[in-house]
Amino acid sequence: MPDKVYVITGPTSGFGRRTALELAKHGTVVLVGRNAAKLDDMRSIIVGRGGKALSVLCDLSDPTSVRRAVAQITELGLPITGVLNNAGIFPNRPGTNALGWDTAYATNHIGPFVFTETLVPHLEDGAQVVFIVSAVEDPERKAATMSGFRGARYISAEASARGEWKPGGSKLPGADAYATSKQCNLATVLAFARETPRLRFNAIEPGFAPGTNLGRDAGLFLRLLSKYVLSPLAPLIKYWTNPGTAARMITRILTDESDTTGVYYDEKGRPMRGSAQVHDPAFNARVVAETRALLGTVDV
Repeated sequence: MPDKVYVITGPTSGFGRRTALELAKHGTVVLVGRNAAKLDDMRSIIVGRGGKALSVLCDLSDPTSVRRAVAQITELGLPITGVLNNAGIFPNRPGTNALGWDTAYATNHIGPFVFTETLVPHLEDGAQVVFIVSAVEDPERKAATMSGFRGARYISAEASARGEWKPGGSKLPGADAYATSKQCNLATVLAFARETPRLRFNAIEPGFAPGTNLGRDAGLFLRLLSKYVLSPLAPLIKYWTNPGTAARMITRILTDESDTTGVYYDEKGRPMRGSAQVHDPAFNARVVAETRALLGTVDV
């Protein structure tokens, strides 16, 4: 049985791909994603480099698929040391999943929430659970507002699932859904850290990375410019990063064996603050309670 096992969602591109390769230097990696061919390719690369990897199919926009994936993972009986909730999307047009829930909110918040909460009883004491979040949830973050974001627009979990956001939001397509879902990720981390002290829950703002697959809906020119021109320069720019730099920082935090929990890290791996709202214990507890209530309304 391996000494260290790390579970990572979204391991086939961007931050996830580079972090999976870094984590494979520290133990067995369980690759969780929705594309079987890409998962197999990633597993082959890790094995070809002398590492160990397993793959599990999972569509994070579908809570039933998420619970099925967790069942498969727990049946492996592996001593899970760390979990990285990395997968996320930023669609530039509204969409819904099979339950009629907003696709971005379901994929970025509901899926990781169900994944983590279902997995928690099976994690080793002291296991590290990390969520990749985003500072665009903070309406006071100047770099985010200059890019067109207006912070998270949370009304309730039920309203978010319907794709409804607090008035006065962004004109940038998909921005309110993305910022709100990422605020709910961070709220989940802060609330779970209080609820379950035997585990460690932390969040990372990895920085803006023009080289990731998050902007997959952008035009071809912008995607090529981002990948081959902007990405190499990104670590030199404040709040920016690239997948390789971010992967090393994420791996350092995920493999950290200290008791640190409930911490939000910036792109350099330094503690940072999110919005005043998300750090309010009453607010982040409400997000968790409302998410659980929403999930209680469906048979998944």
